[in-house]
Amino acid sequence: MSWAPTPLVEVRDLYKYFPIHAGLFSRHIGDVKAVDGVDFSIASGETLGLVGESGSGKTTIGRLILRLLKETSGQILVDGKDVTKMNAGEIRRLRREMQIIFQDPYASLNPRMTVGDIVGEPLRIHGIASGKAADDRVRELLQLVGLRPYHANRFPHEFSGGQRQRIGVARALAVDPKFIVCDEPVSALDVSIQAQVINLLEDLQSKLGLTYLFIAHDLSVVRHISTRVAVMYVGKIVELADRDALYQNPLHPYTQALLSAIPIPDPQSRRQRIVLTGDIPSPVNPPSGCRFHTRCPVAFARCSVEEPPLREYVPGHFAACHWVEEHGGQAPQLTA
Repeated sequence: MSWAPTPLVEVRDLYKYFPIHAGLFSRHIGDVKAVDGVDFSIASGETLGLVGESGSGKTTIGRLILRLLKETSGQILVDGKDVTKMNAGEIRRLRREMQIIFQDPYASLNPRMTVGDIVGEPLRIHGIASGKAADDRVRELLQLVGLRPYHANRFPHEFSGGQRQRIGVARALAVDPKFIVCDEPVSALDVSIQAQVINLLEDLQSKLGLTYLFIAHDLSVVRHISTRVAVMYVGKIVELADRDALYQNPLHPYTQALLSAIPIPDPQSRRQRIVLTGDIPSPVNPPSGCRFHTRCPVAFARCSVEEPPLREYVPGHFAACHWVEEHGGQAPQLTA
């Protein structure tokens, strides 16, 4: 898969803290540091996979880019325009360029609306089409995602999970967007259906020139669809690289542990599983220094006091790890 180097989306020093209030007077007693200083870009036409454990901040980043949440600080540039400084009218116009495919196809579709109304709603909201023109566009979109035109007259409960997710994809495509956030779009589906939806997303990307932020926790799915992969841990990106480079030579110990958990279909082949001790820290009170040091098998004194920067070790391969830095860009050899 090839992609142009021109960034369509740029995220610079992005923070999102959710305040915690308690007591009779609802005093501010702390913050959930969901996204804590993140930088990355997504080139036009590529797919950036964003992976990490639950609670690492992946979905929050997607919603910040789409302006479904307001950032605490930082910049988000879409096609060179800073969306953090836009007013409501400008954001509304921007919605035509950016859309989202939600995780749960059972919860993201209104059960009281027909499929035709669900897919056609963005056309009416943005004044793109109405009447027969909107109906024709809805049928065209349904065919594009592998459904039948007559499905427009049915309700969501008449469809399987995979078909419902195709309806969600058709709705996202209705306004002809450039950029789509795919928020774990296959995690609620059976494995056999997951492959069909992933193949559909790839076909649509090649036909329509789409750019994806693909959020997931399943690394095997991410490897199949992504151009580059970013790994998150407690609100920060700890490694960012080209897909093949990351899977073949992961630098960060956390990435190595995640990859060791991917099942291998060959029963004769055995991969050494790296089992991390402890639980993922709370984003309310994250550890000092490197946030992974409380679970890292190669952590040393510096890791607990100094936060490692996300540094480029080979062209396009970034990691935030003191061990890698002190060993000249070499990955640690972890054992179970």
